[in-house]
Amino acid sequence: MTKKVDFKKYSKFVDAVTSDESRDFVALSDRLVALDEKGANIERLMTGAIGLNAEGGEVMEIVKKLVFQGKPWNEETEYHLKRELGDCMWYIMQCLIALDSSVEEIVDMNVEKLKARYPGGEFDAFYSENREQGDI
Repeated sequence: MTKKVDFKKYSKFVDAVTSDESRDFVALSDRLVALDEKGANIERLMTGAIGLNAEGGEVMEIVKKLVFQGKPWNEETEYHLKRELGDCMWYIMQCLIALDSSVEEIVDMNVEKLKARYPGGEFDAFYSENREQGDI
């Protein structure tokens, strides 16, 4: 015997655990204003984050087709991947502009984070799974 999901009950649960900003335009608008007043360049961050997610999905779509659907590895596929990565870079730059940052700063921060995570200087599955407190 299989248990059936009560989707009306589930819908009410989902609604109950959803933030006001996700359910109500005025709450969302108020939050955007509050973030703007704090100095967050929220319009660029949203452009960058939403676009990066979408373009990352396009990169993944190509890789999916390569691995699971027989798409050929050739110059055209490689070119397509590079173009999509260029789109990703455009959205990364939107985020960097919003944060008044640079690619160099972000790469330096990433190197420092990974040096701390992998003290031997090489990938280690143990350290990958067992991170220090605050290592996000």
